[in-house]
Amino acid sequence: MYLDHAATSPLRPEARAAMDEGFGHWANPSSPHAEGRAARKLLEDARERAKAALGWKGEVIFTSGASEAAALALQHAQAGARLVSAVEHDCILQAAPDAERLPVRSDGALDLEVLTEAVQRERPLVIVQQVNSETGSRQDVPAIAGIVHQAGGLLLADCAQGAGKMALPEGADLGIVSAHKFGGPIGVGALLVKDYAMLTPSGGQERGYRRGTENMPGVLGMAAALEACSDRYVDPQVFEPLEVLADECRKLGGTWLSDRLSDPTPYIRAIAMPNMSATAQVMRFDMTGIAVSQGSACSSGTMKTSRVLEAMQVEPEVAANTIRVSLGWNTTRAEVERFCEVWLDLARPR
Repeated sequence: MYLDHAATSPLRPEARAAMDEGFGHWANPSSPHAEGRAARKLLEDARERAKAALGWKGEVIFTSGASEAAALALQHAQAGARLVSAVEHDCILQAAPDAERLPVRSDGALDLEVLTEAVQRERPLVIVQQVNSETGSRQDVPAIAGIVHQAGGLLLADCAQGAGKMALPEGADLGIVSAHKFGGPIGVGALLVKDYAMLTPSGGQERGYRRGTENMPGVLGMAAALEACSDRYVDPQVFEPLEVLADECRKLGGTWLSDRLSDPTPYIRAIAMPNMSATAQVMRFDMTGIAVSQGSACSSGTMKTSRVLEAMQVEPEVAANTIRVSLGWNTTRAEVERFCEVWLDLARPR
């Protein structure tokens, strides 16, 4: 049973069928011959379909995933100082190691007073997550955008955990999307740009803004997965057992991190079990056939205390016992009920 959909959501059948079509048009879309022109037509059609499904009015640059999209934006945005929130994904911090870190409050929200002071410089680029991948905390992107734009800056929203599940946030100048987060294939994503003038061209494909031949099967699969997300991502009844578990967690002395968040999303839950480390929990759940994670999948292999929880001033003993559970488009209520049953069995005193 897989309850780590914030890392990778299983491939949707619509995406698989679209990828098969892409494999049938195995040609470089930049080639001038007939096969290349046919591939180009499919590529541009997928671009328009992705824009329509996302509700994005600007441009779409296809990439190999969110990490490349982040690097492209951070390296080529026509802006000055880079400012990132302290709870951003590792790919953001690695792409901008010298960026100024902006603190968040204990409820996970960016400190807007600090932001207002920090953006008082020449055309800053501010980067924030729409949804945090470890806690499910949502940032108030429109409010952040207002502050950034008033200062003449640009806002890059990391929408990897939100795209396909909820509308893109208003006010973002650039956005990051990763296909495998919403049931598309691994190895494809996109950088959303309101206007190409916001980026310095790097040469190559994607209208000269990205080097490397486009991943045709991946792009088609991504567009198809986004279109499939027009249906409700997760039926509300699937979440109901977690609300029951939340009450039991509190009674047993555990911590339901959503209680502390200013704006939690239902898809990602961070839960601290009393008297058992997150590392031990991940192993115990795995022994019962349930896959959960300790923090972000890109950094959980280190088994260190989460820097996201540290930035939120979560007590060390709570942070050390916190696991992440995330639900996807194909998660069933029975699977969630089984997880709750095992969690209670592990948490209750012997």
